[in-house]
Amino acid sequence: MESTLPHTSGQRGPVEHERREQIIRAADEHFRRYGYNKTTVADLAKAIGVSGAYVYRFFESKQAIGEAVCAMTLGRIDALLMEIATDAQATATNRLRALYRCLAEKGIELFFNERKLHDLVLAAVEARWSSVMQHKAAMIEAVRRIVVDGRTSGEFERKTPLDEICTAVFETLEPFAHPMLLELKEPDELDASVVAVSNLVLRSLSP
Repeated sequence: MESTLPHTSGQRGPVEHERREQIIRAADEHFRRYGYNKTTVADLAKAIGVSGAYVYRFFESKQAIGEAVCAMTLGRIDALLMEIATDAQATATNRLRALYRCLAEKGIELFFNERKLHDLVLAAVEARWSSVMQHKAAMIEAVRRIVVDGRTSGEFERKTPLDEICTAVFETLEPFAHPMLLELKEPDELDASVVAVSNLVLRSLSP
């Protein structure tokens, strides 16, 4: 069976390996329960019944394990964003609105309901882990697909260079994806911001 778990920097050994998947899943559980800083490689080794040295056959460090968990966590959000971006049944306008809502809702779910994972993602953002860079690339690609479709359908203007639009829209999406920025808003305030920002962006994209 093909693995669906991420292969990120600092990892060793085969991409698809049962033990590697066990380590990542054990880490996901421990990080959610105890936090990234309070979890040791020895804790993870004990959880799956191997030695710490054996864990290092698959990961260079605890940070490498953290990157894998972070990539898996953010990857779930990325999959939802791409599902929205490629929904042929919805207009580009509605897809772009949905993209903002999805980021805000999943941000609240991850960063507030799963507080320990919030701390992991915050550490990843501050250290610019590869998993965060992959998340950024996925957000920009989702925007690109929506804008291209919107231009084809006549919903969006075609004069501004595509790369410029994608970069600008990403900058307006980032406050709904960044753990520190999300902390500054209450849920009701966040909902109002989603509506206001998405409306402004859509007006700027109109032909």
